[in-house]
Amino acid sequence: MFSRDVGIDLGTANVLIYVKGKGIVLDEPSVVAIDTNTGKALAVGEEARRMVGRTPGNIVAIRPLKDGVIADFEVTEQMLKHFINKIKVKGVFAKPRILICTPTNITSVEQKAIREAAQKCGAKHIFLEEEPKVAAIGAGMDIFQPSGNMVVDIGGGTTDIAVLSMGDIVTSSSIKMAGDKFDTEILQYIKKEYKLLIGERTAENIKLNVATVYERDEELEIRGRDMVSGLPRTITVGSKEIQKALMEPVMVIVQAAKSVLEKTPPELSADIIDRGIMLTGGGALLHGIDRLFADELKVPVLIAEEPMRAVANGTGLMLEHMDKIAKRKVF
Repeated sequence: MFSRDVGIDLGTANVLIYVKGKGIVLDEPSVVAIDTNTGKALAVGEEARRMVGRTPGNIVAIRPLKDGVIADFEVTEQMLKHFINKIKVKGVFAKPRILICTPTNITSVEQKAIREAAQKCGAKHIFLEEEPKVAAIGAGMDIFQPSGNMVVDIGGGTTDIAVLSMGDIVTSSSIKMAGDKFDTEILQYIKKEYKLLIGERTAENIKLNVATVYERDEELEIRGRDMVSGLPRTITVGSKEIQKALMEPVMVIVQAAKSVLEKTPPELSADIIDRGIMLTGGGALLHGIDRLFADELKVPVLIAEEPMRAVANGTGLMLEHMDKIAKRKVF
């Protein structure tokens, strides 16, 4: 059996793997459960995510990627190895070529860490591509024409904003404000307003079911631990109060998008008014975020068809032209 070309969206919250000829074959949380006594990984991905906040003292559920970059090298390597073995892409005679997406402003040291982790997993060649570029391709934008396209990719750890033309990035920004921060703000709000301690998973559940940054009227019953009595307690939270908690972090992203637009050449700005801004990543699913962006930036705003899979789908389209990419940059 011969090896395949593989595209990896190495996200802070999720890892998605695209195999040429097969499509997306893996979509799992970037979580590893480690036994602190032995240092060994007990579970990876979805199985490990179910353990978050529910493990005995000697087992910790770690997210080895923080703000879009590797925070724990050894655990990232174990996670990648597990996923690559799971999808069975290593051939008997050849190793896979791997295309990995990274945030726009990562340092050369961080790039080296990603390459080394992939090499140790048995990659033949590793290619790094900037996330917003790949997300734009995955969202169906034609970035190879001499016209302006703007994408805002709101992931778990970072938000990458870029204006693209002629197949490359013209202006961009990467900020450490994204989905994880939304969860933290919700968690802190519940703690402050209701004196109730909730876990990460409950905060994420609130974000998915009732959170908004525009107009929504939903309610959700949640459970947590009362900070005064120490006993379990149930409360009901509504969309309007969660909107108050989320406006500040979301406006940071809006301001970053504004500053990218301000640095964009006038001709490309005119194209963006016609074509609009494309939102990708899990954060694009936050209720009302497209309308808030449209109000603040005064341009049309669209949400990609599969926002969470835009980067992975983009790697798939790039793998079709892997030989051209390989000529440009081989590692």
